[in-house]
Amino acid sequence: MRSRAAELDAADGLAKLRERFTLPDGVVYLDGNSLGALPAGVADTTADVVARQWGELLIRSWDESGWWTAPERIGDKLAPLVGAAPGQVVVGDSTSVNLFKALVGAARLAAPGRTRMLVDAATFPTDGYIAQSAARMTGLTVVPVDPSHAAEAMDADTAVVLLNHVDYRSGRLHDLPALTAAARAAGAITVWDLCHSAGALPVGLDEHAVDLAVGCTYKYLNGGPGAPAYLYIAARHQAGFDSPLPGWNGHADPFAMTPAFEAAQGATRGRVGTPDILSMLALESALDAWDGVSVEAVRAKSLALTDFFLECVAAYVPQGRVESVTPDEHERRGSQISLRTENAREVMGELISRGVIGDFRAPDILRFGFTPLYVGFTDAERAARALGHVFG
Repeated sequence: MRSRAAELDAADGLAKLRERFTLPDGVVYLDGNSLGALPAGVADTTADVVARQWGELLIRSWDESGWWTAPERIGDKLAPLVGAAPGQVVVGDSTSVNLFKALVGAARLAAPGRTRMLVDAATFPTDGYIAQSAARMTGLTVVPVDPSHAAEAMDADTAVVLLNHVDYRSGRLHDLPALTAAARAAGAITVWDLCHSAGALPVGLDEHAVDLAVGCTYKYLNGGPGAPAYLYIAARHQAGFDSPLPGWNGHADPFAMTPAFEAAQGATRGRVGTPDILSMLALESALDAWDGVSVEAVRAKSLALTDFFLECVAAYVPQGRVESVTPDEHERRGSQISLRTENAREVMGELISRGVIGDFRAPDILRFGFTPLYVGFTDAERAARALGHVFG
């Protein structure tokens, strides 16, 4: 398998992209689905923001360094990675805050009289907590659904549908085009969480007529720890989008300081307070790693990597010690492989001590995230071989 891995790396058209990242020697990093690696230019950019833009220009940087327009500018830079035209993505706040805006905004966009909010039953816990809060605020009732059967649950009483594009535990990819179409046919408003898909595979927000979407930028987009999230508001909904958090940054004339709120035009109305400039401009620099890279090419490599990793696991790990809970079918697989095993926490700790960094999810899941911009086939082979050694 080692020689085959070397051959695959030699033929990999994206292999040189690893040079765009700062990675420690001797480490196989398969946790980019939790925190992406450091793009090489971010340190210098951040130093310039601190020393020159802030240290020398001071408050002038809101205009002279483009700080004020950063949420929209970076949103437009990110937009092609999720299949959105300019003017529909605004960067800022956390995924949780943006999800709250999106869910309440979706409920206010929905046809009156509807009472149900369908929510992915296996969603990341915070999404579920926020959905419950948004439902209480808008008079809706949360109905947990398995995304595989969500279309069957959509009816004339469904106001909002919240789904994850990729399940964070299993890596299962849900059918965004079909589920969005089903929601539209039922007259419901869709909200998609893209945290585990943006930067790993094509999303096609505009192509598939998604209504609203949110996502983080510190996983496959490599924006850094705590990097700002984003909110997508389809152009057709922007005039009617009524944010539950109408902050001064989302005002049509923010410096007028008027007591009454008038929403800005476009996705800008999704802004709330003063943006976190240090992390936002780090993200802007991080997105340079995508220059000249197509999401389709990344997806092709992702599938090849995960296929090869599973082959290596089968070759190196004693039969019966691990079980993949990630779907085999490409159309149902994200960019991670999740393996179920006994003593998963201890197994992952041993892997990390051997220089293979993945992560653990309770109670029994080993997660391995494959970020094609910097992960190669040799990495996949070494990780599987180390896993085999852990099991003896």
